[in-house]
Amino acid sequence: MDYSQYVKKDFEGISAFSLSMGAKARSYNAHWHSHGEIILVASGENNVFKVNQDTYHLSPGDFVLVWPREMHEVIDADLENTLIIRFSNAFVNSLFDLQRIMHFYRNLHVICINTHRELVANLTAIAYRMKEYFMSDVPDKELRCCMLLMQFMLTLDEHKSEFVPELRQLDEINSYGDIYRRMVLVTDYIKNNLTADDLSQASMAKMAGVSKDYFSRVFKETTGMNYSKWLNMIRLEKATELLATEDKPLTEIAMLSGFQSIPSFNRVFRAEKGMSPGEYRSLFEKSNPYLAKYDNLHVKNR
Repeated sequence: MDYSQYVKKDFEGISAFSLSMGAKARSYNAHWHSHGEIILVASGENNVFKVNQDTYHLSPGDFVLVWPREMHEVIDADLENTLIIRFSNAFVNSLFDLQRIMHFYRNLHVICINTHRELVANLTAIAYRMKEYFMSDVPDKELRCCMLLMQFMLTLDEHKSEFVPELRQLDEINSYGDIYRRMVLVTDYIKNNLTADDLSQASMAKMAGVSKDYFSRVFKETTGMNYSKWLNMIRLEKATELLATEDKPLTEIAMLSGFQSIPSFNRVFRAEKGMSPGEYRSLFEKSNPYLAKYDNLHVKNR
């Protein structure tokens, strides 16, 4: 799938959690982003969402789950009253149990109030507590919202027996099973070893125990993009995190993110973000004066 034809949306800043509602439009073009979304459908007769290739006609109170890097679209819905909760992929990847839950529910995109009434009631209560904290002025609201996000995922996991038949059927339809688990092992290895000497597709196919051609096809089916594109996205995630939080020179950030040279780092970064790494870092200078001072010492690296 050529992702360049779609709108890309990412967090503004480095927050692990964000929340929004109140949009006036009733539709939103197909897009993808590195963070995930939990959508609580509002009232109204028409609530039509699309995730990947599946279109869902939903009822008020249903949940839509959009996992990181999944293509999705709002075809027609009351977005003004729809609650949209966003969580960063980096936050999910920081805890093994959250990764496990996300992988287990990777094919689940809708939780219907009519078929999972008790679960939806519990999840709705958690979602509105997130909203209450997020809209408040308490200084630790992001931490409280992240704790509630973990409670949301834990509550979902406690009801997994309700979804096992459905998820097993989806696994069979999408031909996942064992090969998907191998892809998870490979992607987890890459995320934790970005500076490894050999992250080539051939090497990762060998790690997965399959041929390079088969790996290429299954990897794209699993992640939605080809291997080189995905690898650059993971490297960029690491780079943007370091640019926003660390006072290291750009050359070191490039190397820590797995890029072999500053030119390739700059080229990939600009292609995806529309700006240079140095320009991206400047977005955070006002909130981190020390970072701004340090960056000026390494201006030659830009």
